[in-house]
Amino acid sequence: SNFLVGFNTGMESSVRARGTVPSGWDSDEDVRVPDPLLRPPVSDRIVYWRNIVGFWFLGLCNNFAYVIMLSAAHDILSKQEFPNNGSTVSQNSDPNEAGMLQSRDDSRGNTSRYDCNKVSTAAILLADILPTLVIKLTAPFYIHHIPYSVRVSLCVLTAAGSFLIVSFSTGIGMSFLGVVFASISSGLGEVTFLSLTAHFHSVVVSGWSSGTGGAGIFGALSYSGLTQAGISPENTLLVMLVVPVLMACSYFIILVHPPTVSSWGCCNTNSPHHAVIASDRRPLIDSMLLHPARQAPDLSLSEKLRITKGLMKYIIPLMVVYFAEYFINQGLFELLYFRNIPLKHSEQYRWYQTLYQAGVFVSRSSVSCFRIRRVWILAFLQCINMVFLIFVVYYMFLPSIYIIFVLICYEGLLGGAGYVNTFNNISRESTDDEREFAMGTACIADTFGIAISGAVAIPLHNYFCSLP
Repeated sequence: SNFLVGFNTGMESSVRARGTVPSGWDSDEDVRVPDPLLRPPVSDRIVYWRNIVGFWFLGLCNNFAYVIMLSAAHDILSKQEFPNNGSTVSQNSDPNEAGMLQSRDDSRGNTSRYDCNKVSTAAILLADILPTLVIKLTAPFYIHHIPYSVRVSLCVLTAAGSFLIVSFSTGIGMSFLGVVFASISSGLGEVTFLSLTAHFHSVVVSGWSSGTGGAGIFGALSYSGLTQAGISPENTLLVMLVVPVLMACSYFIILVHPPTVSSWGCCNTNSPHHAVIASDRRPLIDSMLLHPARQAPDLSLSEKLRITKGLMKYIIPLMVVYFAEYFINQGLFELLYFRNIPLKHSEQYRWYQTLYQAGVFVSRSSVSCFRIRRVWILAFLQCINMVFLIFVVYYMFLPSIYIIFVLICYEGLLGGAGYVNTFNNISRESTDDEREFAMGTACIADTFGIAISGAVAIPLHNYFCSLP
């Protein structure tokens, strides 16, 4: 590390003696960009990969509770409607699906063709997203006063609380409280960790995005797999308590924290001790750019509003992408029901969620292979997908559930690509002073789109379920 810094200092002196500064060097800085062909020391590479892996696990753990609650939405509502029938409808011992459906319909007076719950799964979505929306709307203007370690600790505690509350729930109100805890954990975590990426090499954004996609596929798959294997939804949620523990380990153990990140207190960037640490760790934090480590300056309200206005070209398309896909997920999945196949209704719903998350995982991990600048194209395609599936639900003209499986994977690919490319573009295009605020602010787009979709999906659910 010191050799690279000394090498750059010597090169800079030699260059200044000749009166020229090569392209890519800032003449006002004391530390320069090294030749990218220089191979960084092994310790630098280890820290580089530790940070990528750390952010991958943070993305995985942060979205895990959120995904589990959406995957369990049908079971949560069924449990409250039929508390004496076991944990979920899928545990009904009657192998005859038609007979089971007749029993359920008779017990609640349901004559709909869609085998509806009385409460739409979009109600779970709203409980899972509204607290997140409140946090994201307000956090960019005060969250920087709270140390990162405190924020992460709150995320861990609320995530664990969500699994415990829903697992031991005895009523619909208690279940919704558990879902709200999951939402608080996810919302606070996303604002925290996206802002945290501004202190690391930009490649950690792809690690975070891939991890959030992994939360989708591993969360939905683990819940579907464990319940399919005969474990009750309550016990499945207790197994998930390992996830908050993994989040704490990822932040406090795996990540190598730069000196610009405040932990339990404020970071004094002016102290001589901090300057020595910063000089020694710069190559470890960002092996390609040796800019002096520094805290992002406090931005004025007018500057924050200016940055937010400039982000609209990304915020609006991402909001539309997420509105369309969550309208599909929580408004239409429950209604895309195929009778006379081996999968019961609750099982169909779970596998819809799993396949959607598989598509999200693949596309969120793709930014290293290709980059999409025109995110609005993804929004347009997702809207077409939504309209088509509305017609599918109304006219029920698709002959096979496997066609739906393909469409749902495609939906996930569009949604994941919209997310990762939005934040990758913002990270690349923002200045160092503005990046942390920009990343934290832009994450409101997906949450706002999801909240609107949940509000619209409930009356749609009620309309379709009223049809004979």
